[in-house]
Amino acid sequence: MALPPPDPQFVLRGTSAAVHTLHFSCGGQEPDFPILFSGQSGFVHVWNLKTRRVETALDGHGRKSVYWVETMGAKDRLLSQGRDQRICLWDLAEGRTSVTDSVFTENVGFCRCSLLKVAQERWLMAMATKALEEVQVLELPSKTSVCTLKPEVGAKLGMPMCLKLWQLDTGSQPWLVAGYEDGSVILWNLSMGKVWSQLVCHQEPVMSLDFDSEKAKGISGSSEKVLSIWSLNEQQNLQVYKTHELINSGISDITIRSDKKILATAGWDHRIRIFGWKKMKPLAVLDYHTATVHCVAFSDHRNPSERLLAAGSKDHRISVWSIYAQT
Repeated sequence: MALPPPDPQFVLRGTSAAVHTLHFSCGGQEPDFPILFSGQSGFVHVWNLKTRRVETALDGHGRKSVYWVETMGAKDRLLSQGRDQRICLWDLAEGRTSVTDSVFTENVGFCRCSLLKVAQERWLMAMATKALEEVQVLELPSKTSVCTLKPEVGAKLGMPMCLKLWQLDTGSQPWLVAGYEDGSVILWNLSMGKVWSQLVCHQEPVMSLDFDSEKAKGISGSSEKVLSIWSLNEQQNLQVYKTHELINSGISDITIRSDKKILATAGWDHRIRIFGWKKMKPLAVLDYHTATVHCVAFSDHRNPSERLLAAGSKDHRISVWSIYAQT
């Protein structure tokens, strides 16, 4: 008989707004207690998971929602993206809480940026821009433009909805997988600045995707009841690998754990679903939240038994789980 799904290990309740994004950072003096960053209306919260309280509230987006946070290498260099159409770079070293740089995107959508480390102290950041169908790729920290990715005339893709930069290994050429409003997933060749392959994966806008560069396989979700799993063949062309039917419609976030064993989805039905990544075997349905789950994030603990999963919801709460940590 299957075991009942577990309860959260603990719940963080210090926000008074819907939680839109989460990011763990485990590097530092205390590997046992990672830092968790959360983005909600107006603030980025820095959580101390030992005390389970907000250690710092970062106010840099004019009280507008923050819907993407990511660390650049170290846990004291943070990027945040908000509805004020700004991406802020924070310096959190030695207790500082200052914005050291920012990029104005002029984008009105909800498309989260994607960050990729390509060399020592060199990152690429992909972001949706003012021109609704375009994606711009910048090099950080210099903010030099690498390329602007424009669909062909008459393509009618609509807005980019989700982005994922990737490369096979350090030094190889970077690529971008992007999900669009028309349900397409597109593989962009950044060095050529053009579409390499396109696949219609959904009938509705692609709400979220993640990509596993080792297996050359990705997954996307939309407002429908279907997860689409797709892969790249030898010619780097996208093809549908399989689809997985869900009981309830609406996926707002998908993330594959860094060891590529499991993945988590954030559902409009208030639930978090865990799947085995190899065969998309459903492993658990985590039922705690009372409203839409907006985001899911795995911790990057070096010790597998300490790995955590966090989920942020419209109900203002963040649930933290310890599941399948040993696998």
